[in-house]
Amino acid sequence: MELYGYWRSSASFRVRLGLAFKQCDYTYHPVHLVKDGGEQHSEAYRKLNPSELVPTLIDGDVKLNQSLAILEYLDDCYPDNPLLPAEHVAKAQVRALAYDLACELQPVTNLRVLQYLTGTLKCSDEQKVEWIHHWVKKSFTAFEQRLADYAGDYCFGNSVTLADICLLPQVYNAVRFNVPLDDYPNLLRVHSNLLKLDAVQQALPENQPDAQ
Repeated sequence: MELYGYWRSSASFRVRLGLAFKQCDYTYHPVHLVKDGGEQHSEAYRKLNPSELVPTLIDGDVKLNQSLAILEYLDDCYPDNPLLPAEHVAKAQVRALAYDLACELQPVTNLRVLQYLTGTLKCSDEQKVEWIHHWVKKSFTAFEQRLADYAGDYCFGNSVTLADICLLPQVYNAVRFNVPLDDYPNLLRVHSNLLKLDAVQQALPENQPDAQ
């Protein structure tokens, strides 16, 4: 198994977490998203992933992009330590929690959106940070309310699920951009519990070989 990713990419972080929880061995290929204009735009990487995004997973003859698709593929093909509940209502509820973060929040705060804001639209760094704070606060306020209904030790009861895998990168980014988190006690409690897990420590951005 091979993973093409970037240490600070939220989507790459999600897949690393999934692989760690599944205890899947893989070879890591760093794709630097900033250096030399971004290695994701190189001809070699475009042939691998025309979207020019990370991550990309290779598993034998299988080539996949999009982190959520990769995670569900891993759950189907490597069923130990499942990331989704078996019961259909609970599975839908976990997916909804995960999508709130990975499909609503992350896309508007990812690198290429921020580069468009400061590059094409000529927003200042202060305006960029204001943009990030706005969307994180809006998303986390709603997520905090959902955790009041669903959380145990983790986002959904007492087992790690896809929702937790989507939460960790977004908290990492919020801390990176100094978003105040005191208004989200459930979120902080779940996040603190997750950081105690070996699989999470393995997948943290700062513990990757390309971390800078």
